[in-house]
Amino acid sequence: MKRHLFPVAAVLAFALGVSGGALAKGHPAKSPHGKRQAPAVAGGHVHSLIPGFAPHPRVWLRALRELRHNQKPPHKPKHRSTHRHATKRHAVKRHGPKRHGTKPQAPNPHAQPHPRHRLRATTLSIYEHSAQPWILSAQGCSAARRHESGIVILDFGKPSFHHGGYGTLLFSGRFAPNRKITRAMLGYAHGYVSCLPKGSTASIELARGTSNYHPSVPSAYAAGVRWARETNRLGLKLARKGLDEHVETAAADDAEPAWDPAFRKTRQFFHGFRAAVHGHTLFNYGSLDGGVGAVWSARQAWFVSGGIRHTKALPEIYNSAMAEQWAELARISHRKYDRDVQFAGVMTQGTASCNCGFRPTAAHRVLAQALDAQGVDHVPLPAGGTNIVG
Repeated sequence: MKRHLFPVAAVLAFALGVSGGALAKGHPAKSPHGKRQAPAVAGGHVHSLIPGFAPHPRVWLRALRELRHNQKPPHKPKHRSTHRHATKRHAVKRHGPKRHGTKPQAPNPHAQPHPRHRLRATTLSIYEHSAQPWILSAQGCSAARRHESGIVILDFGKPSFHHGGYGTLLFSGRFAPNRKITRAMLGYAHGYVSCLPKGSTASIELARGTSNYHPSVPSAYAAGVRWARETNRLGLKLARKGLDEHVETAAADDAEPAWDPAFRKTRQFFHGFRAAVHGHTLFNYGSLDGGVGAVWSARQAWFVSGGIRHTKALPEIYNSAMAEQWAELARISHRKYDRDVQFAGVMTQGTASCNCGFRPTAAHRVLAQALDAQGVDHVPLPAGGTNIVG
């Protein structure tokens, strides 16, 4: 990472371009194969939309001048709590006013300090066009300065194979080997921790994202195994560098029925991941493409949404129809399989000026209402979510 520390400042605006420029400028969305696509169609049959953006070089130069003087080293973790996201407890000394005849109040051992910065319950996820650590470090720094805490998905494109190695095809069209993706994610983690305010309790689950869109690999099972191994490897690196107090490793798959109607390669990828992962989560941030039975059966959709170990659903909720589809799956899973869909929040996408549907807060509310309407309001739905841009 040493050779990337100085260039990290040069592209803080890359992240600002993602979070600011992409949210300020609406662009027509397109599918992973580059064709323009409407945000929704009748019946809620929607695929991922990928907004484009292009930050101006002057913004990069301005960030370089500003951040050279402000970059600070990562915070070293203190004692780890028993729960990953538990709030640290500190004894706070509170003294009364010094007056004649009175004694200072004794410290309250149960008192907790109020956070100096309010943490955001929603995060920004990114369709990645690059796997350069210094670029992703700037993205991580920007997330920290927005006080984000929750799940962050970095989508590196569909699984691919090149020169004897597994990796992905980035949204720029370039191939990125798995190990290069791991280094890039480590850059994001370093940038995030470096730019957190002192004493911050913020933490993220940083998920390496891919999709089931026509994977060009010799074996989808082997691709899943390698995706899990690199997820494990990142976890070890985070611990070794003292970043795991604020960043936890995870994986993610934009699993959409229309991209694999037979469910064959999707099942193989998930099986491969489960066989090699060491306790880390694989989030499914896909759609249901028309609902249960339209393409995938209830069992197939449930399989990648909590039906097997280490999987959780972070469903795309762009409109009410998509919320109703996921609520129906939750009802069927509970009654037919006696097991619940494992929700981790919601996924939305788009910019402030594009008609791309809900944002996380609205999506969460609509999904909760749909679960209640299906009679499965007991199914846990964690607060918050993530909005993906690119």
